Amino acid sequence: MAEITQSTPPAVNRNNRRVAFMGLGIAMGMVGLAYASVPLYQLFCQATGFGGTTRVATESPKGIIAREMKVRFDSNVANELPWKIQPAASITDKIGTVDTVNFVAQNLSDKPVTGRAIFNVSPEKAGAYFNKIECFCFTEQTLQPGETVDMPIVFFIDPELDSNNELDTIKEITLSYTFYASDNEGS
Repeated sequence: MAEITQSTPPAVNRNNRRVAFMGLGIAMGMVGLAYASVPLYQLFCQATGFGGTTRVATESPKGIIAREMKVRFDSNVANELPWKIQPAASITDKIGTVDTVNFVAQNLSDKPVTGRAIFNVSPEKAGAYFNKIECFCFTEQTLQPGETVDMPIVFFIDPELDSNNELDTIKEITLSYTFYASDNEGS
C-alpha cells in the first residue's frame, strides 16, 4: 500500500510564520512596556504630583503668604543598605518660604557604598505643591567607609496650595524618604 503524504501549501506556511512573528512581537512589546512602566510612571507622578510625588522647582515661589505649614521629615533604610540616616528636624514656616534642611547619613560598612533615595509626600494631594530646588535625592550618593555626610534639601511649598479648598484643613506635610542600595558599586 502506498503511503500518502500531505504537504502544507506555501500560503499556509507564510500565514503561520506571520502569526508567529506577530505573537513574538507582541510578547516583546509587552516585556518592553513592563520595563518602561516604572520610569514612565515616575515621570507622570513628577509632572502631576500624583501619589504624593514632589515637584522639582527651578525658581523660588512668587511670594510668601501668612498661612503656616509644619513639614515633618521621615526616613527608612532598606535592609541591604548599611547606612544610618538621621532625618531633618521638623520645621514650621510660612508657605512660600524657601527652607533648607539636612538629613545626616553615615556609612556603617568598611567599604564604599552607593545609595539612592526615593521620596513621597503625604497627604498625597499636597505633593503637587511641594517643590524641591535642590535635593540629595536627585542623584546617587556614594559614602566612603565610616563616612558621615550632611545631605541638604532646599524646598518651598507653593502658595497656590492655599487656593485648593481640599487642603484647607492641612496643617502638616510629611516628606518621607526610603533609601536603598544602588546597582552601582561604590567608587
